[in-house]
Amino acid sequence: MDYKKVRTETEAITRNKEDFFEQTNNIYETVSILSKRANQIAVEMKSELDSKLMEFASPSDNLEEIFENREQIEIARYYERLAKPTLISIDEFLNKKIYFKRPENNPSTDQ
Repeated sequence: MDYKKVRTETEAITRNKEDFFEQTNNIYETVSILSKRANQIAVEMKSELDSKLMEFASPSDNLEEIFENREQIEIARYYERLAKPTLISIDEFLNKKIYFKRPENNPSTDQ
């Protein structure tokens, strides 16, 4: 998914608790779903950022050769301005774009 094109808030806003309750009927389950999805998004964004920054990586580890790279700074600033993974996961959840499945009770454990 291209998180650069996601149109959601970039700052936390007050939400109605009932919106989070209606899909799962359990606010704790909703929080668990949101946190797992936010972690998935964060991992994807981090790997994309790392791959872009690796283009500017120096082959030597000499501290004297490290200098400010304007392109790296601009890339980092761009990613800082993107919506945070938590806010993206909330937007996806409220717009019913997240697929989640409840594990059914295992018949061998029910007695």
